[in-house]
Amino acid sequence: MSEPLTDTYKVLKHTFGFPGFREMQEEAVDAILSRRDLAMLLPTGGGKSLCYQLPTLMM
Repeated sequence: MSEPLTDTYKVLKHTFGFPGFREMQEEAVDAILSRRDLAMLLPTGGGKSLCYQLPTLMM
C-alpha cells in the first residue's frame, strides 16, 4: 500500500502533473488546509479549481 501524500507540492506533481503553483494558488490552498475563510477572485483560467480540488484530496 502506498504512503499518503501529505505535502502540497507532492500532491500537485503526482495528481495534477504541475511542478509548481500559479500566482496566489499556494496561499489559497494553505488557507483552505488551515480551515480559514477564503474569498478568492481570479480570472478565467487562473487555476481556481485546483485551489479547491487539491486540499480536498489531502483532507
